[in-house]
Amino acid sequence: MKVDLAYGKTGLRVDLPDYAHVLTPAQVPALPDPVGAIREALRRPIGCAPLQELVMPGDTVAIVLSDITRPTPNHVIIPVLLEELADAGIDRQSITLINALGMHRVNTPDELRSMLGRDVVESFRIVQHDPEDEGQLTHLMTNKRGASISINRHYMQAKVKILTGFVEPHVFAGYSGGGKAVLPGIAGAETVTSNHSGPMVGHPKSTWCSVKDNPIFQEIREVALETDPTFIVNVTLNQNKAITGVFAGALQEAHDAGIAFAEKVYLRPIPHEFDIAVTSNLGYPADINLYQSFKGLSVAAQGLRLGGAVVLAAECADGLGLIQFQRLLEERSSPERLLEMIQDKRFSHHDQWGVQVGAMVMVRVESYLHSSMKPALVRKAHMIPCKDVSKTVNELRKRYRKGNGGQEPSILVLPYGQLTVPRVAGG
Repeated sequence: MKVDLAYGKTGLRVDLPDYAHVLTPAQVPALPDPVGAIREALRRPIGCAPLQELVMPGDTVAIVLSDITRPTPNHVIIPVLLEELADAGIDRQSITLINALGMHRVNTPDELRSMLGRDVVESFRIVQHDPEDEGQLTHLMTNKRGASISINRHYMQAKVKILTGFVEPHVFAGYSGGGKAVLPGIAGAETVTSNHSGPMVGHPKSTWCSVKDNPIFQEIREVALETDPTFIVNVTLNQNKAITGVFAGALQEAHDAGIAFAEKVYLRPIPHEFDIAVTSNLGYPADINLYQSFKGLSVAAQGLRLGGAVVLAAECADGLGLIQFQRLLEERSSPERLLEMIQDKRFSHHDQWGVQVGAMVMVRVESYLHSSMKPALVRKAHMIPCKDVSKTVNELRKRYRKGNGGQEPSILVLPYGQLTVPRVAGG
């Protein structure tokens, strides 16, 4: 059968056995009027007063938005927010848009225009968060683990603080959205590295769709609440990246509502663990580099048996990712040795969590990558280059049949990557 995988900007059609188990998110239609739905959510929010009642003329406003690596529809959300603030008497000079880059690269002018639209980019002040720039940061607190928490000062100095985002399953924070706009979005490098440390990412509760007792999720929310956000606007999306739900209001209440909705859509039951998985990383912009695309690898592993194989299709137009990520991948000769290094409590390195996410999968299953990268670069990431997804799956089938008396392997397909989290029924 033909299956279309979300890959880059164009998609990738692959030919797979008819018996393969294709798993997609629950079918949720796009909202017929997303702009109207966002405006309604701002005026009838969850857990707090309407946005216009929380601001006054003369207030300074900071709006935190997702960067280019996220499919958050900023071009829809931000203009509605700006209109609502204008109606409340807030002038343009009082508003700062903060691009929540976390530890990612700065976005280009063209990327900002694609994210926000030309009018917004040319009319409003935009700050690109730099976690390494002490001049952009202010100390917030020392957390329960003794880590220093620093946050973007432009955000902290604003009278009104608005967080935006997209609620989807997250590889170690449980779900995105909510407080992730603050941590890692606009946090200092030391703060992010502490929250995403080897022991924190390696905690058994730090995984997909896990919120209760998840130390990363809990710390993110604690820090975000400490910054006293005024309002959040989060959305959920379907596999076509269309808005399916809007959750606005108080951070905790609105984010919890978004998570409850997302869990019903993205967490999907499977009858058993599979031998082979074929997955994507949701296409562009989520598969912009391998650092981001390890999420697609990890989510597929949730439905694989130990010793199975995963074939990831992720374009990786930006290659591996930041140079620090590439250098860390090259620090050790195998995923096993990388994990040993990263899980040492004394170890601290930029982007270590990205390497850890991939290595945790690669020590359990064979990992193949179909991308636009050269094979040598794929091997540097400790993965096996895959020129053709269909042929690789057929080769894996032949090998499996040879070792299992002619029996066919079970195959799981996740066309939309991390928008579908497989979980064995009853598990």
